[in-house]
Amino acid sequence: MGESKRRKAALGDKYGQEENLFPWLPITKSQSEQVIKLTTKGAWIGIGFLVAWWLTVRLIGPAFGWWQIN
Repeated sequence: MGESKRRKAALGDKYGQEENLFPWLPITKSQSEQVIKLTTKGAWIGIGFLVAWWLTVRLIGPAFGWWQIN
């Protein structure tokens, strides 16, 4: 009997299914990798917006404020 058949007999219905990241958390390992990719992409998007906002306030903002000086 081969190793895969032994494993299939030992696991029964759970054979071929991904195991959870933690026993008490119903998230698989591949789902946790997808969450990490999504949050990393969101963080980079946030950094991009922050840089764009900073450039707007720092460079464009003063150009519109020159006529308000008394």
